[in-house]
Amino acid sequence: MHIAARRVFRLSLTIALALGAAYATAQPMPFIAPLFAFMLGAAPKPPMGLKALVGLLLILCIMLGSGLLVLPVLMHYPATGLILVLLGLFLANYVTLNLGKPPVGALLTVGVTLISATGLLGFGIAVLIIQALCINIAIAVICQWIVYPFFPEAGEPPAPPPPPPLQSNWLALRSTLIVYPAYLLLLTNPTAYAPIIMKSVALGQQAEETDARIAGRELIGSTVLAALLAILMWFGLKLAPNLWMFILWTLLFSLYLVAKFYGVLPSRYTPSFWQNVLVTLFILVGPAVGDTESGKDPYRASAVRIGLFMGVTVYAWGMLVLLEWLRERQEFKRKRALQMETMT
Repeated sequence: MHIAARRVFRLSLTIALALGAAYATAQPMPFIAPLFAFMLGAAPKPPMGLKALVGLLLILCIMLGSGLLVLPVLMHYPATGLILVLLGLFLANYVTLNLGKPPVGALLTVGVTLISATGLLGFGIAVLIIQALCINIAIAVICQWIVYPFFPEAGEPPAPPPPPPLQSNWLALRSTLIVYPAYLLLLTNPTAYAPIIMKSVALGQQAEETDARIAGRELIGSTVLAALLAILMWFGLKLAPNLWMFILWTLLFSLYLVAKFYGVLPSRYTPSFWQNVLVTLFILVGPAVGDTESGKDPYRASAVRIGLFMGVTVYAWGMLVLLEWLRERQEFKRKRALQMETMT
């Protein structure tokens, strides 16, 4: 089998298997497992070993525990706590862009935002979410162990070079300003707006495009496409609402999106576009399935989520345009000042 097709089948099967294992074992927030399966398995390399998994879980507990450390400050000194969260978000985006470790940056972002916000409802709830995230990551890695021998990698490709530090610092600031308003919204109702922070994290990591026009087209286009695919998957699940069909539909949609992500199927959009589509798809479908279990109206709740996702996406695009305009204006002033000094 061609190496590109091998990667598509390997990642798609891992995603579907992780979803099935998480729902079959009734894990809290089971839709997180396929997201981590994608994040950890997207790079074309062998899965981590047992020792690396234990180390990852320990590091994960430390990073997510950062939200618990911010919690007392948020409760007693709200202004100081909000500043600490802002600094933590910048650090997380710095790790993502300067150090080239998106999974670590995403987990640190979740720890600083989601854990600290849900901790306001109760310390035990925050600890439960940390446990759920750790278990879902373990499920994702175990599924990688199961699938990888059937579709092994021929060789580990060289890592891409990191972006220039100054550019990365600017992008880290831009991503921070994209995620922070979503965190402020999350503080108003952590249980209802938890998926919003996951979406904003995906937007913040996707907003690496320096051209604001192209970035805006990708941000909004990927969100709209994910919403349409979520609707198609939902009505497909209605034909036979059981776990086996959920796994099969997940495998079908993952095969298409992962093929686009790896470039097996030609596309004029970047891999980050298809990454955002896949992530948003599971963030929409997963909570909708949970709404049916809790007795809520999934259509109304999903409509609200889609509306909020579009609002967050439009805001992210507006922030890109504004910050790029300010940056270009500052650069123009600096060049003009240099020209005046040269003339004098």
